Amino acid sequence: MPVNLSIKNAPDAMVDRLRARAALHHRSLRGELIAIIEAAVQDDSAPSPAAVLSEVRRLGLGTPSEAVSIVRADRDGR
Repeated sequence: MPVNLSIKNAPDAMVDRLRARAALHHRSLRGELIAIIEAAVQDDSAPSPAAVLSEVRRLGLGTPSEAVSIVRADRDGR
């Protein structure tokens, strides 16, 4: 069942930016607000593999030379 939401006392400058954004996306103000809310509540809590790889590269992380022995020891312990 749909629910009515209301935003009171929204600053004029914000509303103007929202209207401009809605026009840019060929949507009504209501349609733009629904799209923004939908994007905000999507369940994308797990980062994509590309995002993880990008963060690893940004941080300059590497694989320790003993990684293979650590993995093998873990597998053998199961």
